[in-house]
Amino acid sequence: MKQSSADKVISTTEEWFAKLPVLPKDARELLVKIMPWVALIFGVLGVVGSLFAFGVVSGTSAIVNTGIGGGYVAIIIGLISAALLLAAFPGTRAHKEKGWKLLFWSEVVNTIGALLAISLFGVLFALIGFYVIFQIKSYYK
Repeated sequence: MKQSSADKVISTTEEWFAKLPVLPKDARELLVKIMPWVALIFGVLGVVGSLFAFGVVSGTSAIVNTGIGGGYVAIIIGLISAALLLAAFPGTRAHKEKGWKLLFWSEVVNTIGALLAISLFGVLFALIGFYVIFQIKSYYK
């Protein structure tokens, strides 16, 4: 069966993390249990935070002349990532591969945001996020 472009991105990224140490089985099982709730909580916080930030940036843009600059881009990236996390909740709760893939794409969006912001900590947290989700990938069918 031919791999889609999205699946190729996932498998290539997985190769990068495959050589790292494997977490103990108990730790992976715990992560699988809490991951839906982590996705739900951070998804809700991300949507609320993005909407709040939109209000702040919109209210101050005339004062600081940011226009449609980086503030709006960061808000859109945050909103997309949060929406993907919310969409991942039912799938991760049911241990479906689709839910796991939504976690993956949320992490991709976060990584793009961190790179655009030139945030070393953001990139570091993204790498940790990829490590974690690849550690639990086998639990989602």
